[in-house]
This record gives sequence, structure tokens and C-alpha cells, in this order.
Amino acid sequence: MGGAERNARKRKQQQTASRSVAQARGVAGGDKKKVVAITVAVVVLAALVIGGVLWTTSSKDSTEGKVIGAESSTTVASDVAQKRDGAVVVVGKPEAKKTIDIYADFLCPICKQFEEKFNGQIFEQVNKGTLQVRYHMLPMLNQRSDPPGYSLDSANASLAAADAGKFLAFHDALFKDQPEEGGRGFDKAQLIKLGQDVGITDPAFAMAVNGGAYEQQIQDAYKKTSTDPALQQDFGNGPGFGTPTVSANGQVVKLEADWVQKVVG
Repeated sequence: MGGAERNARKRKQQQTASRSVAQARGVAGGDKKKVVAITVAVVVLAALVIGGVLWTTSSKDSTEGKVIGAESSTTVASDVAQKRDGAVVVVGKPEAKKTIDIYADFLCPICKQFEEKFNGQIFEQVNKGTLQVRYHMLPMLNQRSDPPGYSLDSANASLAAADAGKFLAFHDALFKDQPEEGGRGFDKAQLIKLGQDVGITDPAFAMAVNGGAYEQQIQDAYKKTSTDPALQQDFGNGPGFGTPTVSANGQVVKLEADWVQKVVG
């Protein structure tokens, strides 16, 4: 082999080695990019999961330490009575010729919408002395708060507020500051504070709230109400009971825009 031939072979070997090194570096660089991309994706995903958990936890506990607003949106004439009758609160003037029964749950979002939409129309008639309202506050969603029990605690407290003549103010405040379904409700200390803020001074109120004075009556009433054939409605899955429900003259009222006028007319 001559010198020229050896030099040619040497150049070829060097070119082959250079291509191998370049290929090796290329593969390593690609892997590095993939590792960086995967790391970034994992970090972003972890941040989203942690953020979601923190948001959910914060939302569920939004009532903790909160003072329930005591403002009432209902204008009530001075001679309108608010009186507890067992597990029912009767509101109105004695001379009222028409009576409706309202079945609701303080945790029920649709019940809140019902109050916002129709409370003004209802109390226009109550203040005139043409309509009397029987409120049935039920624990239908008692398992839908965290921890469970808010529907029953709030219903019990509202009956105790009725004993003090403050049912409407208490009722309006709980709907206005309604806790989110599935989240934390208000505890008994917060319900007692609301009672004080709406003007209840009798220490019997706090005792009734802490002791669950009317819980058994409420549960018995709910059991009877939810199985009453006259209060069943078809919500798309066959007959059943739901809140809010309004009845007049023993029949469920269809909640059209002018249902109040139809009842009193």
C-alpha cells in the first residue's frame, strides 16, 4: 500500500468516526429535549392538580368563620303574625282567606331562586291580609353538606327563631347567604349568632339550637311529607317529592309567573 492510499484510508476512517460522534450527539440531544418536555408536563400537571385541590378545599370551607348577614329582604306589616305550629311556621294575618303551604330546604339552590323570584309577590298578599303561608322547612338535602346535617340544623334553628317571633328574618338571611351544596354549612354557633343579630335575646333560642329541640318533629314531618301522594310531582323520572313545592287547597301549585295571583284570585 502506497502513501497516498494510506492517507485516503485514514481520511475515510476519520470521516466515519466524525459521523458516528455527530449521530451520537444528535440522539443524546433528542433524549434531553424529551426529558425536559416530560418534566415540564409533569410539573404543569402537578400544579393544576394541587391548584384544583386547594380551590375545591377553599370553596367547600367558605362558610367557616363567616358571620351570616342578618339583612332581610321581606317587608312585613306589623300585624302579620309568625307562629310555630309543631314543625310548621304559620305567617300571615288571621283574616286571610287563602292559605298556601311552602315546602323547602335551606340548602336547596332552587328554593333560594324561588324565594328571590316570588317572595315579593307572596308578601304583597300577606301584608294585604289575603294570604297566609305555612312554611315547612325540611331536611331533604341533609346528606348534601360536608359534614352532613346542615339542612336539619338550620330547619331546627328556624323553628326556634319562630318561637322568638323572628322566623322571617332568620329564614331570609339563611337563603340570602346560602352555603354551597356539597360544601360546609353553617354550624350551630353561627346559627345562634344569626339569631342574636336578628334580635333574639331569649337564651332559650341557643338551647333549642344546641339541643336540637325540634329535630325529631322535623324528621317525622319530612317522612310524612315526602310520601304524601298529594305532593308528588313528575320531575322526569316518575312521581316523587322535591323542593320547593307549593300546595294550595290540597293540590300542588304549578309555579308559573302568575301563580300567586291565581291562588288569591
